[in-house]
Amino acid sequence: MDYLPLFIELKARSVLLVGGGEIASRKADLLLRTGAALTVVAPELHAELQQRHQKGEFTWLQGTFNTEYLDGIFLVIAATDDHHLNQHIFTEANQRAILTNVVDNQSLCSAIFPSIIDRSPIIVAISSAGKSPVLTRLLREKLESLLPFSLGEMASIAGRWRERVKQRFTSLRQRRHFWEKAFNGRFATLVANGQLQQAEEQLEQQLAHNDPHPQGELALVGAGPGDPGLLTLKGLQVIQQADVVLYDHLVSAEVLELVRRDADKICVGKRAGDHSVAQEEIHALIIKLANQGKKVVRLKGGDPFIFGRGGEELQIAAAAGIPFQVVPGITAAIGASAYAGIPLTHREHAQSVTFITGHCRENGAELDWPALARGNQTLAIYMGIVKAALISQKLISHGRDRNTPVAVIGCGTRPEQQVLTGTLSELERLAQQAPSPALLVIGEVAQLHHQIAWYRPAVIDLV
Repeated sequence: MDYLPLFIELKARSVLLVGGGEIASRKADLLLRTGAALTVVAPELHAELQQRHQKGEFTWLQGTFNTEYLDGIFLVIAATDDHHLNQHIFTEANQRAILTNVVDNQSLCSAIFPSIIDRSPIIVAISSAGKSPVLTRLLREKLESLLPFSLGEMASIAGRWRERVKQRFTSLRQRRHFWEKAFNGRFATLVANGQLQQAEEQLEQQLAHNDPHPQGELALVGAGPGDPGLLTLKGLQVIQQADVVLYDHLVSAEVLELVRRDADKICVGKRAGDHSVAQEEIHALIIKLANQGKKVVRLKGGDPFIFGRGGEELQIAAAAGIPFQVVPGITAAIGASAYAGIPLTHREHAQSVTFITGHCRENGAELDWPALARGNQTLAIYMGIVKAALISQKLISHGRDRNTPVAVIGCGTRPEQQVLTGTLSELERLAQQAPSPALLVIGEVAQLHHQIAWYRPAVIDLV
């Protein structure tokens, strides 16, 4: 081990920063966040440093470095592009036993800056002892996605409650059990949702009763349209904490791979003509599992509130007294159209967009066809493959030009994505050739696919 990792309190300690450029500005930002008494030595200051100096955030010694500036200093950072000056600063500081960091020169460092994940008061630091800063940055990015931003608030609350818990539970084992239950249970969810008062009430209740059986809860999570990179950061964090995941057929295998390894995964999906699990059975299963004290994730393709019946499932949970939260997802119309290079709105072509479900009645009587047939708007139609002929016929009969551009996006955002383009009169034929699931896009914006397609832009034109 080349370096001993330490967390050093710099609040009100004297720190010297030599250099006034962009790199020095980044170091200054980090140091000032710790409350250090910062002095900067430089002939000139970077614009951001200049602004902070005008606010009185640090002392500026305008000019060049002088060894007298090291008197009383706890830590010195050299952030100049003058190698000889950096060497001189290190030598002088080292003789005085002052911790020294020379930026981008590990051999001239008695202290190094790690990559930091800040969830204050939780701090995670990663270092390669200066050997591979790019690698440590990549590791930091991976860990950033796993550590909720609510960790800091959770730790702060726990700090305030620590003495009370110690007084209530005399043994270390009991206290550990209490906090493990809190950090893995409803308390953590409430903090993540910003319900801080309710979170402390949850701790109060847990402290008073210490029920060994955790309370179950439900998280309704949107998995996005398929590309696992479109799963939200919070969605990833929630599915990695689940005890059981109830997922739909539209959730891609790549997203399911991100679920916690030891979680139970149960497919409750429904497809056209193949209703594997009735909605009432899904409701009953959610209640059953939550009442067993489990963290249940209902994972839905796209966004659960856009034609996903998510509202119905939350109503059932609310009636059963089951706590719940919602993590929105990127809905198919947004994701698939973006990956097809089709903006749903455009100043020259469409001033509005309407999301429609293709699961309409045989005659489509419930839809306002005259309104939908107006120009200068985009129609994004979910689950419209089966009714494509009816949709085309109704729109044309109510005044939409039969030559209106359309696109059928099959398996949008996935490696097998296909985009078929043509006109409204050809919609049925296009839909029959598209892989499922498919989104229908009707409107002048569909023709922009030919100009700005960027993701696997192999285009199939049926004109």
